[in-house]
Amino acid sequence: MDSSTIYMPVLSPPTPAASPGPDADSFPTIPVTLPQNLALRKQYLASLLHSLSPAELLFVSTTIAPLLKRDFIADLPIELALMVLSFIDEPRTLARASRVSRRWKNMVTDESIWRGMCMRIGFSSREPRSISEAFRTLSVDDDEPLEEMEEFAAFPLDPPQQWLAAKKRRAKAPLKASPSRLPLTFSYYLHFKQSYSTMMNWRYGGTLLRAHRMNPSPTPPNGGALNSIDVITSVALDKDWVVVGLANSKIHVFSSRTGVLARTLVGHDAGVWGVCLVGRGGSWVGERLNTAGPNAVPAIWRSPLGLDLPVDETDPVPFPGKRSSPCSASDGWGQPNSLVVSGGCDKVLRVWDVRSGCPIHVLSGHTSTIRCLKMLHNRPIAVTGSRDSTLRVWDVQCGRMIRVMSGHTGSVRCLDVCGNRAVSGSYDATCRLWNIDSGECIHVLRGHFHQIYSVAFDGVRIASGGLDTTVRIWDAVSGQCLALLQGHTALVCQLQLSPSLPFTPHPNPILVTGGSDGRVITFSLSTYTPLHRIAAHDSSVTSLQFDQRWLVTAGNDGRVRLWEIATGTYVRELSEGGESVWKVCFGGGSEDAEMGLGARSADVRDGHDGGGDVIAVMCKRAGKSVMEIWSFRPQDMLRS
Repeated sequence: MDSSTIYMPVLSPPTPAASPGPDADSFPTIPVTLPQNLALRKQYLASLLHSLSPAELLFVSTTIAPLLKRDFIADLPIELALMVLSFIDEPRTLARASRVSRRWKNMVTDESIWRGMCMRIGFSSREPRSISEAFRTLSVDDDEPLEEMEEFAAFPLDPPQQWLAAKKRRAKAPLKASPSRLPLTFSYYLHFKQSYSTMMNWRYGGTLLRAHRMNPSPTPPNGGALNSIDVITSVALDKDWVVVGLANSKIHVFSSRTGVLARTLVGHDAGVWGVCLVGRGGSWVGERLNTAGPNAVPAIWRSPLGLDLPVDETDPVPFPGKRSSPCSASDGWGQPNSLVVSGGCDKVLRVWDVRSGCPIHVLSGHTSTIRCLKMLHNRPIAVTGSRDSTLRVWDVQCGRMIRVMSGHTGSVRCLDVCGNRAVSGSYDATCRLWNIDSGECIHVLRGHFHQIYSVAFDGVRIASGGLDTTVRIWDAVSGQCLALLQGHTALVCQLQLSPSLPFTPHPNPILVTGGSDGRVITFSLSTYTPLHRIAAHDSSVTSLQFDQRWLVTAGNDGRVRLWEIATGTYVRELSEGGESVWKVCFGGGSEDAEMGLGARSADVRDGHDGGGDVIAVMCKRAGKSVMEIWSFRPQDMLRS
């Protein structure tokens, strides 16, 4: 019998609705017991995360992310945090660090960070005496002290487009600073900002303050042809003035802050070959020279010359070995006005008051053209060299000749001074080292075979170059020739030594030479080997000057070019091309005259001449003499 089983489908009861789970607010408070074993804990958490919905995972992520953030700088002691930040060697990175948090921003404002940055990049870290002079328009906001630091973080260092665009935006923006907002103490950040902006302006920008074009003279200068061009022969520059001497016997004085022609000094009867600028203020070095009696100087000029100033015997006497400035500017001896000392083809030395433009002294004695001229720092002493083969020492305060230094048998073509020593180069193929105070010839340096056209003296060594295409280095103490440097194929007409003083030697002293072959060569004075050979110009190098960062050269090809002194790399053209360039001078002069520092200036302490923010270019363009004055100061300072 067959049997069968019949299965009847049974419907399952309906699934009840899901029980409401914990909401997001109560989820973290649910007590959860995790295993003690680390592996089991990880397995448990992994299985839990895999069972969560996307919305729950998002909640877990937003909850956990803040717990994982940790401000390691804030957790460190302030000393260690500042040490960590001190290893940042890029200003833009430091600026970006200030964006992290308010605590980071407060730490980045620490002065030690920016002092280290100044030293690392090569900006002088000295503290000026005059805060208002150094930072006339730069201020610090109490709430946002690094607001302007966005400039460093916003654009890279190399491409110029971003820098120039930022510069235009700053030029259009209204000034926010006011005299009441000036910092009460020196700020290394503001100092860095100003120096950094100046450096970038040198590399990419610059503002043309004034361009003065002179029509040809209606009268023949120095017996020349009618309507001949007025050749610019000499230039001097400091923080206040730019003084230009011309072959038409005139001297123009411009403001180095605005480029405006302030006055023209008229009095020479023939071409001016040399000008020196004496800064106002300063401190006296050595013995007062008012030995010509109270009636030797008219009463009207006694105050401008400093003859009525009291003698302060407690003033510190600066180091007497301060070298001359490549800008032909010297520190004053306490006189309230700047002075100009000039000489030329009319054989006389003239002393001018810059403020009034009036001549103070007309000093005679030379029997031929005054070809070179130097002023001593912090002393009213001028030294001149002439085609009459002599050098003469003058007291420009009292208006008298002190002594004649004879010995050369040819025209004295070039001159340099350091302290109370002078070095002269002559067409008799010799150099001579003189004691200015006694008139004694200390050494006669023989070795060149032809006329000497250029000398440089830093107190330790003497460099000389001439028509024999060689450069010789001499020891200033023994008078021995230390090295014979070769490389030029024509006349060596330009020389500059890096500063080197007995107690503050330059770490890597160099010599830069320029020749009529268009070459510029930098030599190491430690090894007497060439560092860089630069084909700078297509014709003769007419002017060169360098500081710790830049080398500026000018030539008869009408070009003014900027180079990096450390690498010899070409940077850019500094001015529009022309027919020829006669003189180029940059700087701003020493601030010692205003601060009363004398020779113990930052130039001496730092081992280099003061960084420049003004450059004067004297050239011939379209048949006219052109005098251009450029500024590389930050834009907000120019608008002050």
